[in-house]
Amino acid sequence: MSTFVVFDLEFTTWPGALEADWSGPGQLREIVQIGALRLGADLSVVEEYEALVRPVVNPRLSAFFTELTGIEQEAVDREGLAPARALSDFLGFCKGQTVLSYGNDMVVIGENTGWARARGERIENSWLDAHFLNVRPWLNTLAPATTGVNVGRLWQVLGLPRPAAGQEHSALFDCYSFAAALRHLGASGAALLEGCL
Repeated sequence: MSTFVVFDLEFTTWPGALEADWSGPGQLREIVQIGALRLGADLSVVEEYEALVRPVVNPRLSAFFTELTGIEQEAVDREGLAPARALSDFLGFCKGQTVLSYGNDMVVIGENTGWARARGERIENSWLDAHFLNVRPWLNTLAPATTGVNVGRLWQVLGLPRPAAGQEHSALFDCYSFAAALRHLGASGAALLEGCL
């Protein structure tokens, strides 16, 4: 293993959407922010990827989403990439890598890729060129205190120093929290998914 990727997403949401699995009228998990870190064999950060994405079906962010993530509508309008461009760039960043998530964010990548293609947009890279893996069950088994905790709080429940500037529910900050948890488990003697990385 030379490098691998950890990633996190922020996507459109509304009060009660998580509990209802985004089943309300017009509720889709459209990606608004992608964060990713390429980590070396020693789990140090080799490279960062971060992008804002402009949702298409729900271009106006809910107040609930903005309060949760701190992502403002003006920033998305000004800096947001078209979904196909952001997905192409992110999948290019992941190409040939094992790509870890803390939860099933790869499903959301698949949904957004499908929607972009249905709109006739071209995705330049394929998610098939990377090996996506949800490591939440493994991490929760090794560190039971993390069960029920979102990725942005892993550092906190493990008693680790704050891993980066920023806040929980910011995709890149959440990646740093995830990486800190992996380093902690590695330092504690956990075999980091041998055979997968």
